[in-house]
Amino acid sequence: MGKAGSGDQAPLLHHHSLITTDFDALKFHAAASLQLRVHQQPGHPKPLPLKPGAGATPTSTHLIVSPYNSPLHLLDLRTLDPSNQLLAQALTILQPTRPDYATAPYTESFNWTAVLGLLRELVHARHGTVWPAQSFYVVTFRSRLRADADGERLYLLDAHSHQEAMASGGLLKYWFGSKDAERRNLATCIWRSREDARLGGLGPWHKKARGAAREMYESIEFSTLRLRIGEGVASWGVTEWVDGEE
Repeated sequence: MGKAGSGDQAPLLHHHSLITTDFDALKFHAAASLQLRVHQQPGHPKPLPLKPGAGATPTSTHLIVSPYNSPLHLLDLRTLDPSNQLLAQALTILQPTRPDYATAPYTESFNWTAVLGLLRELVHARHGTVWPAQSFYVVTFRSRLRADADGERLYLLDAHSHQEAMASGGLLKYWFGSKDAERRNLATCIWRSREDARLGGLGPWHKKARGAAREMYESIEFSTLRLRIGEGVASWGVTEWVDGEE
């Protein structure tokens, strides 16, 4: 899996300013996928309407890859090779398929079949692109908040930590849900590689977030997984991460 950027090949997207900043729309209705300038399949969000007399729709190479839609949280596709560009775009339609995602099996909690279907479409639409079998590094955080947790502080720690990760590079998707009636939640990151994830967590805000975890959460369960996508996107699977495996 290459790390070199392909700026001259980065696809043009609808500008992020045309997309909502509403957390629920971005988390639960795949609103980020409205940036994609591709044919929308049934079940995908509808394409952006053009405003009368507005002229050409502004474009960008910066993709919304989290519930945060603001410049420091965007992914610059020019920093990625074609495979990672395409997966990041396909992951814009990631959304939960069941209300108990905080505790349900990971692969059964999201619309993975749709994500991989869109990835296949994007690969085919990008003439000359070959998808080799490759793996991506996935992190999951299952948590239960304390009843007296400071929500404003939690937001600040999370938002700044995500900015650090984006500045470091290689984070293709960050998704987190909303706490349930028992204050349980799920967050997940999909990285280009394990090394990217390691580097992305070295910043001062990540250190502050780790230090605050004991006073903010009753429990946190952390796991690392491997998302393996077969040649030509003909197959896929999620397994426990084991170092050394491909």
